[in-house]
Amino acid sequence: MTREVSPALGDCELSFVERAAIDVAQASAQHHAYQRALETLGCRVIALPAEVDLPDSVFVEDTAIVLDEVAVLTRPGAASRRDEVASIAAALAEWRPLLAIEAPGTIDGGDVLRLGRTLHVGESARSNAAGIAQLRELLAGHGYAVEAVPTHGCLHLKSAVTQLDDHTVLLQPAWVDRARFAGFRVIEVDPAEPHAANVVRIGDALLMPASFPRTRQRLLDAGFAVTAVDVSELQKAEGAVTCCSLIFRATD
Repeated sequence: MTREVSPALGDCELSFVERAAIDVAQASAQHHAYQRALETLGCRVIALPAEVDLPDSVFVEDTAIVLDEVAVLTRPGAASRRDEVASIAAALAEWRPLLAIEAPGTIDGGDVLRLGRTLHVGESARSNAAGIAQLRELLAGHGYAVEAVPTHGCLHLKSAVTQLDDHTVLLQPAWVDRARFAGFRVIEVDPAEPHAANVVRIGDALLMPASFPRTRQRLLDAGFAVTAVDVSELQKAEGAVTCCSLIFRATD
């Protein structure tokens, strides 16, 4: 599930990158190429229309956590993003029963990394202790564990670590403690590419930004199949490849 780029993208929230002019037409073209890459890797893309008045709304990952059994609607940490959730809820209702994080809890989906039956949730400026506690309670009956993971120097947990396969993660050690993922093989980003830890896993394939060739080579050398896409305009809005989609399996 994706959403088209808002014409107001230039008014996006920023926390850890400097504001720069965004070519919205180019961002939209890059987003369409991203959607085509998802299709090439085997996804059926559901493209929701743009939310004209919600600058960050292309970053749909932050609005929901979609699991096999349920979807949890988030309460984004940035107040300006909370109106994004309603239309995502309407779209997801066809596919999953819906649960929701409520005030005073906040969670951004970009802070939630599922590894097996454990959800690692970043303790960040966008996801607070109340939100993490609610998520733990909501999912306990579905057999998921929820673990809080401190982050520093980055927007979301998945800015610092993402999954490559069932046994391997890609990690930026400056932003999250490597020891938190001691049970996994860890590949670190190239030191020259600090923002390179965010990749999308689709089956045995990976999708990552074209702007990180050194880290991509590390993944290729490790035997992974990697598709690179240019998302440079979306990166100016502090976006990455995981945050532009909600990826889930259809259920009967």
